Amino acid sequence: MPYQGVLDDVRAAVRLEQPARLPVFALSEEFDVKWHGRYCYEEVCQDGEKMAEVWIAAIEEFGYDWAWLQVDDCFEFEPLGVGTHGEGNILRATREYLPASRETLDSLRIPDPTRDGRMPEKLKAIRRVRDHFDDTVLVEGACAAPFSSVGLLFGLQETMMLAVTDPDLLRDACAFFVDLQARYAQAQIEAGAQAIWLGDCNAFSGFLSVDQYRQLALPSCRELVRRIQAAGGIVHLMNSEIKVPYLVAEIDTGADIINCGPAADMAEAAQALGGKVCYSGNLDPIEVLMKGTPEQVAAETERIINTCAPGGGYLFCTGEMNPRDVPEENMRALVRTVRRWRRS
Repeated sequence: MPYQGVLDDVRAAVRLEQPARLPVFALSEEFDVKWHGRYCYEEVCQDGEKMAEVWIAAIEEFGYDWAWLQVDDCFEFEPLGVGTHGEGNILRATREYLPASRETLDSLRIPDPTRDGRMPEKLKAIRRVRDHFDDTVLVEGACAAPFSSVGLLFGLQETMMLAVTDPDLLRDACAFFVDLQARYAQAQIEAGAQAIWLGDCNAFSGFLSVDQYRQLALPSCRELVRRIQAAGGIVHLMNSEIKVPYLVAEIDTGADIINCGPAADMAEAAQALGGKVCYSGNLDPIEVLMKGTPEQVAAETERIINTCAPGGGYLFCTGEMNPRDVPEENMRALVRTVRRWRRS
């Protein structure tokens, strides 16, 4: 159940200390909506009251120590004119991108997150959840990092081509999204979020070399991290990264917490990141959490914790979104196993 002291435990981990109690984080939105059973995901993503209802019920039922209000990747982009699609329990995704041109970028204006698109509904949900739990859960909003934002504006293929054909446009588009996402993050913090999940999965090692990451994605991400922190938010960076050299490069963003992707070797991650940055992860949401037995979920959760937690500066989390078809008993096994850990 939610508990007083969760923020102290998160801040202790960010200071590279061991928390008194290891918080339980899980990227469980799809699972939670299915478990709740009253609405499909497309209904929830449009209605702040329904978001809050589902998140509050799931937290109270399963005992997560955060409310992860990521919801989907489209909130910031729909008001810019990017086409999106979602139906039933298929999450919204961008699909009708804007032309990758200087004319497009010059025509863009930063939307008002308190008024435009669906973002006011997400802010409503953040307020409801924060009012309900106060400081007994970590309320975590979300936005996209600048490089990934450009990919969601122009499309990933066009964005990657800009690195060669028009690097100035790519740089300027990233700068635009530093301003836009800082405004969206601040609105969520003002609504009650204590942390921001910063997604940069388009800067993943499957797309960029380490040098390209440092050149194309890291500088603007670092500036956005700085601005979110200045607004009072804890920054939780997620590139879904599995390769240690990239995880090490992410330290230079200044993010408070770096989440490791599900295929990362956590022993290698602990050796590379331990004592340098707070990190989280990385239970595999498909092969273990969805397909495994409760006993296998418990064993893998325990292995990850025993590998990472004793050194301090670690928070438990899944490595990616938990599928909606995760068995309920597996989610309970995850939470129960993390709950058994105590600082030695």
